[in-house]
Amino acid sequence: MRRNEMIKRNNPKFRVPNYGAPNRKGVKARWRHQRGIDNKRRVKKQNRGPVPKVGYKNSDIVRYSRPDGSFELLVHNQAELLSVLGMPGYSARFAHNLSSRKRESLKKIADSNRIKVLNA
Repeated sequence: MRRNEMIKRNNPKFRVPNYGAPNRKGVKARWRHQRGIDNKRRVKKQNRGPVPKVGYKNSDIVRYSRPDGSFELLVHNQAELLSVLGMPGYSARFAHNLSSRKRESLKKIADSNRIKVLNA
């Protein structure tokens, strides 16, 4: 099965309980597993919102792919950048700790070889 035939599923947003309640303005939109003994979401009552479970997992073919269908490879040096040439369907992403001088030289190499860089 080719990568283009599969589409990533959109999963629901998993929220902490009481998210959006008027007395809980400081509750951030993130997930924390419920541990209270009387918690309704822990016992999976209806209409309490979705709970993360293994059934929401995407297929191996599309997992970690970008919205355009490509995958990204983290690049630290010239050898890693040129290895992207041999992998169709991959884009390069420069590591965060590259110096500006090294980043410029890698960008020139990527432009000459027509390699897509995500954070050039």
